[in-house]
Amino acid sequence: MIFRRLCFFVLLLVAPGVALAQLTIEISGAGAKRIPVAIANFDGESQVPQSLTEVIRADLNRSGLFQLIEAGPQPVPENVAPDYAGWRGRGADALLYGSLVRRPDGSLDARFLLVDIVKQARLTGLSINFRPEYGRATAHRIADIVYEQLLGEPGIFSTRIAYVLKAGGRYRLQVADADGFNPQDALISSEPIISPRWSPDGSKLAFVSFELKKPIVYVMDLATARRTVVANYKGSNSAPAWSPDGRQLAVVLTKDGLSQIYVMNADGSNLRRLMQSPGIDTEPVFAPDGQSIYFTSDRGGQPQTYKVPVSGGAAQRVTFSGNYNVSPRISADGKYLAVITRGDGGFQLAVQDLATSQVQILTTSSKDESPSFAPNGRYLLYATDAGGRGVLSVSSRDGQIKQRLSQQQGDVREPAWGPFNR
Repeated sequence: MIFRRLCFFVLLLVAPGVALAQLTIEISGAGAKRIPVAIANFDGESQVPQSLTEVIRADLNRSGLFQLIEAGPQPVPENVAPDYAGWRGRGADALLYGSLVRRPDGSLDARFLLVDIVKQARLTGLSINFRPEYGRATAHRIADIVYEQLLGEPGIFSTRIAYVLKAGGRYRLQVADADGFNPQDALISSEPIISPRWSPDGSKLAFVSFELKKPIVYVMDLATARRTVVANYKGSNSAPAWSPDGRQLAVVLTKDGLSQIYVMNADGSNLRRLMQSPGIDTEPVFAPDGQSIYFTSDRGGQPQTYKVPVSGGAAQRVTFSGNYNVSPRISADGKYLAVITRGDGGFQLAVQDLATSQVQILTTSSKDESPSFAPNGRYLLYATDAGGRGVLSVSSRDGQIKQRLSQQQGDVREPAWGPFNR
């Protein structure tokens, strides 16, 4: 049996042995049509502290797009063709099976096959080399491959999220896997931390810290934990946003009066004001093509989302449904705009189709904030309130699939979904 071989390396902020309280996940809802798939137990999983099979199953189940078919306790042999008729009889359309093989250097090869039960054909066969302590990361990678093979779009299980946890009078800027596991502290402070934003390559975070008793914009290299001040002007410095190529940042400054949007190089140089506005302009975000910026403004009397060319010029209003639409975020394909809208139910997450201007409210909660698209555009991460404390939630773009990520203690706010791993 021939496997295409991959080597998989994982970047961590601290040593794998450092454990922090992880987010727990509650899942509700599912896609209208789910793909029935069987995930057989991998042979040799006793060699790793965490079952890869369990992680893969949890990832696919969490997506809401797959129906997991019972596969039984025994691994499927690699050297014989699977019993297609038998698996079809169980209701499976696809089957994933494989094994873990140890190398002389102590690393492991995760060898696996994904087959189409209906067509009786192999979809892919790979071998991923990894260290035992990185079993979860390898399982996420395999789940991504299954997701992409069966749905035709990239999976997001290997991506990371950033958020701010407030507990015990301290603020922690944390980075975790997309499923809430493996949380790592990027920064701990006794003063507020807000607005973390991932660089397009996932190597840096821009954020705002109040540790010097005023809001200052920093950029942190996650590999080295080195921080650089990129905006520390008179007044407030806030709301950083990366350009798609990672070379520029948009920020909001009050150095010339009201909150206004400025664009600068990613190192803080070459600052220029984007517009001359009589109102408050804030919460900028670059369009995926890098040619324009969406932002929130009260220039029309009520907070709405607008769009302006990065080169400057007249701003164009984008949101018209309701009298309050803030915190704009754009899907990676540029087709959808997420906002926090205010209605009879309070502050709720909504998505607007930019081609048709059709708006759909995705949640029934009343204190939603800080939306962030997954890099494949199918899901949205956002903060909301549950029992008087902040939690993170995920909704599919159509509102059918819901997840809640929460901790037993502390408020979790300011989420940002990272890019695809490169």
